[in-house]
Amino acid sequence: MRGGGMVHFEPRPAGVCFLLGAGPLYGWAADKRPGDFLIAADGGYAYAEAAGWQADLLLGDFDSLGRVPDAAGALVLPREKDDTDMLAAAREGLKRGFSTFYILGGTGGRMDHTLANIQLLAFLADADAVGYLFAEHNVLRLLRAGEVRYPAGLTGYVSVLAYGGAARGVCLEGLKYPMQNGEMTPSFPIGTSNEFLGAPARVAVGEGSVLLIYPRAEAQA
Repeated sequence: MRGGGMVHFEPRPAGVCFLLGAGPLYGWAADKRPGDFLIAADGGYAYAEAAGWQADLLLGDFDSLGRVPDAAGALVLPREKDDTDMLAAAREGLKRGFSTFYILGGTGGRMDHTLANIQLLAFLADADAVGYLFAEHNVLRLLRAGEVRYPAGLTGYVSVLAYGGAARGVCLEGLKYPMQNGEMTPSFPIGTSNEFLGAPARVAVGEGSVLLIYPRAEAQA
C-alpha cells in the first residue's frame, strides 16, 4: 500500500480485491499484485485515472464523478437504489470469488459514508470475507467469532471494540491490558487504546463481533 511497505499488522494474502471510493486516500495506494482486482466505485475512478492505476471494473451512479466514464464494461447503477456504490462494488468482488477486501477512499468527508463503510466490514463478515478499511491514521477490520494472531516485534496502539451487540469470550493476550473470556458491549469502550508490547499477541472472540482498529504502520507485509 503506502511506500512499498506494509499496510497493517496482518500478512497480506494473495488475491486481494481493492475497492476504491471517492473519499480522501491519505497517501494509501492500490499496489496491485498478480491475482488482485481493482474496482473503482464512482468518484474513485478519478483517483485511478490520476494515479495511473488500472481498474478492472468501474461502477456507480457516477454522481460523485459528475460524468459517466467512457470505458468499456463500466457498470452504471441507478441513483435511487438500496446499495451504496461501495456495497455494490463489494458484491461484485464477492461474485468473483474474492474473500479479502482492501477499502481505500472510504473514510473522511461525509460521516454517514464513513459509518456506512464500517458497516460494509460487517456485510463482508456475513459473507465469510474480511475487509480492511484504510483511514487517515488507522486501519479497521471486523473480527467475528474467531481469532487473529500477531508475531513478535509489533508496537503501537490497538483498540478492540464490541460491534453490533455484546461480544463474549473475548481474549486479549500479549497486550498491555489482557483479558480472558471477557465480555464487551457497544456502550462501554473498555478496549480502547490497548498496546502491542513486542511479544506475540492474540485477539479472539467466542461470540459476537469486535472492531479492531490498528495504527497506521509501515511493517513488512
